[in-house]
Amino acid sequence: MTQETETIAVPKKKQVRKELAAKLTGALADYKQELGEKKLATHVKKVSKLISRDLLKVSKKKSTKKTVAKKTRQKTAKAKAKK
Repeated sequence: MTQETETIAVPKKKQVRKELAAKLTGALADYKQELGEKKLATHVKKVSKLISRDLLKVSKKKSTKKTVAKKTRQKTAKAKAKK
């Protein structure tokens, strides 16, 4: 009774945060002079943490739904085989 589980590549927190920070910094380059480099960097860091946390929650939910669906299919197949 071995259970095969699909391993979906869930990106790591730091990797997602760094990608978001790079994209946000590039998109908000115009405001760098107005706010200052340090303030912009801190705001970008906070926003990237919030967004990455939500993205990772969504990706984890999707991966658990797939494994649960696969397990239920296996159970119904076993039940039909017993009959």
